Amino acid sequence: MELKDLRPAEGSTKNRKRVGRGPASGTGKTAGRGMNGQKSRAGGGKGAGFEGGQTPLARRLPKLPGFRNINRVEYLPVNVSRLEAKFEAGDVVDGESLKAKGIIKHADALVKVLGDGEITKALTVRVDKVSASAKAKIEAAGGKVEEPC
Repeated sequence: MELKDLRPAEGSTKNRKRVGRGPASGTGKTAGRGMNGQKSRAGGGKGAGFEGGQTPLARRLPKLPGFRNINRVEYLPVNVSRLEAKFEAGDVVDGESLKAKGIIKHADALVKVLGDGEITKALTVRVDKVSASAKAKIEAAGGKVEEPC
C-alpha cells in the first residue's frame, strides 16, 4: 500500500450542494432562499451587533474620557508599618521575603515601600522603589536601603 492508494471510507464524503443551477437541480431559481425578504437578497441579514432593534450594547455604554497609558508601571505599595509588624531586626526585605510573609502574592511583582507608620527595627530593604519619607525612617532606625540601578 502506498500514499496514493489511500481513499476516504465509503459514504464518508459528500459532494457540495451547487445551488442556483436550474430547475432540474432541485435548488434552482431561488437557490433555497425562499421567495422574498431580507434573507433572500445578496448581503441580506442582520449585521454584527444587531440586537433585535434595541439599542446595541456598543451604543449603550458610555464613552469614557481620557486614555489608558499602555506603558504605565504599577507598583504594589507596602508601608513601613507592615515591615515593622512582619520582620525582625536584621532581616532582608525583598520580593521573596515579602511573599514568604504573605504581604505580596508574587515574588517578582514590583514593590514600592511607602512611609506610612513608624519603624524601629534595622532592616535591609532591597525593593524596586522606596519613597523619600520611608528611606529616611528606615535609615533613622539603623537600616539601609539598596535600590536597583
